[in-house]
Amino acid sequence: METGRMHNHRQRQVLVFFVCLSMSWGSADLGPYSVVEETERGSFVANLAKDLELGLAEMATRAVRIISQGNKEHLQLKVQTGDLLLNEKLDREELCGPTEPCILHFQVLMEKPLEIFQAELRVKDINDHSPVFNEREIILKIPENSPTGTAFPLSNALDLDVGSNNIQNYTISPNFHFRVITHKRSDGRKYPELVLDKELDREEEPEISLTLTALDGGSPPRYGTAQVRIEVVDINDNAPQFQQLLYKVHIPENSPVGSLVVTVSASDVDSGLYGKISYTFFQPSEDISKTLEVNPKTGEIRLRKQVDFETVFSYEVDVKATDGGGLSGKCTLLLQVVDVNDNPPEVTVSALTSPIPENSPEIVVAVFSVSDPDSGDNGKTTCSIQDDLPFLLKPSVKNFYTLVTERTLDREERAEYNITITVTDMGTPRLKTEHNITVLVSDVNDNAPAFTQTSYTLWVRENNSPALHIGSVSATDTDAGANAQVTYSLLPPPDPLVPLASLVSINPDNGHLFALTSLDYEALRAFEFRVGATDRGSPALSSQALVRVLVADANDNAPFVLYPLQNASAPCTELVPRAAEPGYLVTKVVAVDGDAGQNAWLSYQLLKATEPGLFGVWAHNGEVRTARLLSERDAPKQRLVVLVKDNGEPPLSASVTLHVLLVDGFSQPYLPAPEAEAAAAAPADPLTVYLVVALASVSSLFLFSVLVFVAVRLCRKGGAASAGRCPVAEGHFPGHLVDVSGTGTLSQSYQYELCLTRETGTNEFKVLKPSLPNLSSKSIGREVEENPSFQGSVGI
Repeated sequence: METGRMHNHRQRQVLVFFVCLSMSWGSADLGPYSVVEETERGSFVANLAKDLELGLAEMATRAVRIISQGNKEHLQLKVQTGDLLLNEKLDREELCGPTEPCILHFQVLMEKPLEIFQAELRVKDINDHSPVFNEREIILKIPENSPTGTAFPLSNALDLDVGSNNIQNYTISPNFHFRVITHKRSDGRKYPELVLDKELDREEEPEISLTLTALDGGSPPRYGTAQVRIEVVDINDNAPQFQQLLYKVHIPENSPVGSLVVTVSASDVDSGLYGKISYTFFQPSEDISKTLEVNPKTGEIRLRKQVDFETVFSYEVDVKATDGGGLSGKCTLLLQVVDVNDNPPEVTVSALTSPIPENSPEIVVAVFSVSDPDSGDNGKTTCSIQDDLPFLLKPSVKNFYTLVTERTLDREERAEYNITITVTDMGTPRLKTEHNITVLVSDVNDNAPAFTQTSYTLWVRENNSPALHIGSVSATDTDAGANAQVTYSLLPPPDPLVPLASLVSINPDNGHLFALTSLDYEALRAFEFRVGATDRGSPALSSQALVRVLVADANDNAPFVLYPLQNASAPCTELVPRAAEPGYLVTKVVAVDGDAGQNAWLSYQLLKATEPGLFGVWAHNGEVRTARLLSERDAPKQRLVVLVKDNGEPPLSASVTLHVLLVDGFSQPYLPAPEAEAAAAAPADPLTVYLVVALASVSSLFLFSVLVFVAVRLCRKGGAASAGRCPVAEGHFPGHLVDVSGTGTLSQSYQYELCLTRETGTNEFKVLKPSLPNLSSKSIGREVEENPSFQGSVGI
């Protein structure tokens, strides 16, 4: 994996260097360098460091390397010394054949910064091949009446070497009749002709044997020999004559096998056997023999195989016409191969970088070269890519192109590009090549996590078990890999007094929220906090969302009776005149419930009574009224048990005991039950009793007023800390007093202290405790209208 990373890094460096191509297109050429063929591998060619005017350290730093055409590594660069060495033993004949000079083109590429130098290596020929005749014995039939000076063509030898190392001269063994003359063809090859210097006499010498020697120009020279056997024939005084000495023909390279190239024609004025002509190629090369064939009777020359302009662009061969008497004439066929657009362009990618980082400025993605072996317009090319891609093609030197980004890329918009490089030549018809490159875009942490909601509302019922899962938040990140891995956290609350850490926790991996403690609706109805989502990129990006937790009420508070008080030392007795009409308001049971909603809806019912049917309780407001007329038979003391029940599930309840004293008008003094019994046992003066009762009532009322006043002051001082709540158990009450009066003939009016809450939007209020009789029932309505936050659950 580390090796692949280094390779990608090296490729990326190579591509960055090509950004500088626009400033270095005019690089100077190097060389030419030369080397003698068959030189051993590793031999010194040149010192590139010196030619490039670079130090050895700079050679390594600039990452100099050799690029050869077709990826044939004939040369190698030793960076430690800057020497250019042979990578293999070169055979000039194999590389270039008869072409001279033999030039191998290569490029010197420096990556940091990018520069390209064109260079060429010339392979020098050595005399490592001797001339060779295709025929070891050459047979000539020469009429005896041939005039002196007549030339007879001989087979030429072949030598794979070029230049001075090729055949330079032909010689023949000493004789009296013939000499040899060396001629040169248009392609540079040399061939011999035998010239008659002295007339022949068949009767004197019917056959002559000579040795033909071909010498090259090497040092020392090499040679090859062939035997020439001359048969002197009887007189056939007319040799065949061609209509043309030179047939120059053009044929397209895509001509099919069997295509007619040309028809040669010769004539002989002789008659009979001496006038019958046959056609053959004279001394054809191996390539000619494989490519062309001649019909010996008609002189038609046809293709034996398809020709290729890129391999051989011309052929030259002599055609010999021989009559029946052995006389012959010759002509030359010069066949020119016409190029057709039969080779599509070739694309060679030298460097490619993938993936490339998003949000980066112009980056070199690939470097490639284009070539077409055809000639003329057939070899000229144009290069393009798709129009809808954010990439550009920039031409370089020697058919090199660079593929660069046109603008910054966004991986979230598109993470992969399939680029098709289309190269088209200018031939007819046009040929094109398509090369596909896949470029991946690597991710950069440029997107913060995004919550699915800007705010979340979660409900949890009070008295929950600790570690209860109450909901989840979720955020997504459009980045990839670690840049898209989200971690959740609780953000510090704006109010440091809020114990957020003890209320909730969050799972950092999936955003699940848990209640750490059991929540109490009566103590905390709602709270909110912010959660953060942070990715694992570098640098990390984050976002936040608001979470509001609403506590749902549970029926965990039983009704609490405010009036009559049940903890007094003496029970409170209500006075009812015996003359009261049915529906007379005896008293009113006042109760509150610390819960909310239907859990605080209270209903009242008479559970027990001394005289069933004498009193009734209104279910919704707790008013105790007479149900019928009172009679003398009704006991003067009545004990009522009223049940107060909420509407929760399951319902909770409380009971209160009422003591009612039936009196004959209000002139009869009120006596508590024990005192009444004592009075009955020991009769006293009525005036004295009235005075005692009045004094006791005034004293009790004064003491009760003082206690209420103290309680009101304490409740006002603790109002800020209670935050709008009325904790009944602690006895702190806000200072809003509302008078609640019945419509009957109660002997006293009742005043209740109410707790106003701001946590709910309903116009409810809670009556906590009876107080001084200052306000009427109409004041309650006005207070509710003027203060919409006035709320509670009271049976009035």
